[in-house]
Amino acid sequence: MSKFFKPKSLFTDSFPEKSGNEVNGWGETEQRQATPFFWHPPERQSHGKLQKVVTDYHHQSPAVGKYFSPTPPGGRGPKPIDQAAQVAERTAADWTARVKEFSLAHEADLVGITAMDDKYVYETYSISEPWVIILGVTMDYAELSQAPPSFDNPTAAISVAKEYNRAARACRELANYILSQGYYAKAWQGPYASALNMLPAAIEAGLGELGKHGSLINREHGSSFRLSAVTTNVPLQTDQPDEFGADDFCTRCQACVRACPPRAIHNEKQMVRGVKKWFVDFDKCIPYFGEALGCAACIAVCPWSRPGNSNRLIARLNKKSD
Repeated sequence: MSKFFKPKSLFTDSFPEKSGNEVNGWGETEQRQATPFFWHPPERQSHGKLQKVVTDYHHQSPAVGKYFSPTPPGGRGPKPIDQAAQVAERTAADWTARVKEFSLAHEADLVGITAMDDKYVYETYSISEPWVIILGVTMDYAELSQAPPSFDNPTAAISVAKEYNRAARACRELANYILSQGYYAKAWQGPYASALNMLPAAIEAGLGELGKHGSLINREHGSSFRLSAVTTNVPLQTDQPDEFGADDFCTRCQACVRACPPRAIHNEKQMVRGVKKWFVDFDKCIPYFGEALGCAACIAVCPWSRPGNSNRLIARLNKKSD
């Protein structure tokens, strides 16, 4: 891709005066909760107009609009049921096993659990449940590898939409299962956001490490997966973060940096809300994200996303550390 990508005025003219990077806390040295942004309801964030322009543009593709509609093929899962009056008493270990077994039997491919923390909650929101169950659904790499999508070939965008819908079904099924056992549960599905900031919760729940491209890297599936979640008061046991070397790998890898048409991916970690981490320049990224129907080029070229490649990469990292 050319480094001279010039964004359409359709998108740049929809930016507010305030930079998206400023909203995200780029350069801030004090830790704080993330601010509602872009995928949140327009009335609760600064870039609501831009969100509408981007989504309206994407829906000009009939195929993309079909799968990102409220009633897509396959649906987005059941509506919440009433919480049962009778509580099923089991140990936290038993509930943890049951929750994971149920999730994997109902469309989830990955499951992790972490205790609720303020850093998982966006500013101006609140969550009272003590546990977060993070679910991951993997993507078809052959479809994802056709990113960035276009109106002529929207395959990768459709694939993203299909997996968001599968993730929605998985978390709604799990929430209803927990409700049927007499405990409270709330399902959280994407891509639109609400109170729950899933990414840091997913890292603590063991689903992967943050990659240079700003997405999670899972040790088996790379970045080729999507998230949903359930918050609940059912007794559970936490998982641990899974540090397998992806962060160190990203310090040397240039695949996503080279593949990014607007050159939005930083080659070095940045200070963001008091934490030094990988960071993607929103103001550069989103115009191309809009034009390319969601892009996803960075996660498609990530070496970890290629099926069967993770064991080789981990072995290489282990050899270097010896």
